Amino acid sequence: MIDRLCDQVRGENLAVAWLYCDFLAQQEQTIANVMGAILGQLVGRGDIPKDVQEEFQQAKKVGGRRPLLADLMRMLRTAVASLPQVFVCIDALDEFLPKNLPELLESLRDIVRESPRVRIFLTGRSHVKESIQRYFAKALAIPISPNQGDIRNYLEMKLDRDEDSDAMNKDLRADIVRTILEKMSDM
Repeated sequence: MIDRLCDQVRGENLAVAWLYCDFLAQQEQTIANVMGAILGQLVGRGDIPKDVQEEFQQAKKVGGRRPLLADLMRMLRTAVASLPQVFVCIDALDEFLPKNLPELLESLRDIVRESPRVRIFLTGRSHVKESIQRYFAKALAIPISPNQGDIRNYLEMKLDRDEDSDAMNKDLRADIVRTILEKMSDM
């Protein structure tokens, strides 16, 4: 989806910033780091607004520290204001540290409120839907279900790569695939 969006906006004065939430990197995925990553992608296109440059330099002068969240939000607002359209995509939001999710959604909501040119695209398992809708009342939810054929192909590929192939006969292999596909359809 990100590749397709980037291909569609190539050559236009539009910006796409994206982030993948990783369960194994939850502690590093702070609100400030997420907003900093989004800001970095927006200004990394080459046209860094002078206000953003100055604010970043000012933050560095204070003990060489990274900008605080409030500083990043100001810089992000400035960067967004300099662009006609911005798409922010965050994938696997359900992997984001749950205690930090409300603050992240609130920060994103604030950006959208101040700049209606910003579009937010979030993906995640169904349990984050309520949180998202709490901050984005007009959010559209598009349910996506796994394709049985894709799941079957993935399972077959993984079973083909099993290092101990002698530990499984055809019947056990068929049972594994059938059981997983049944469990998937029950979800």
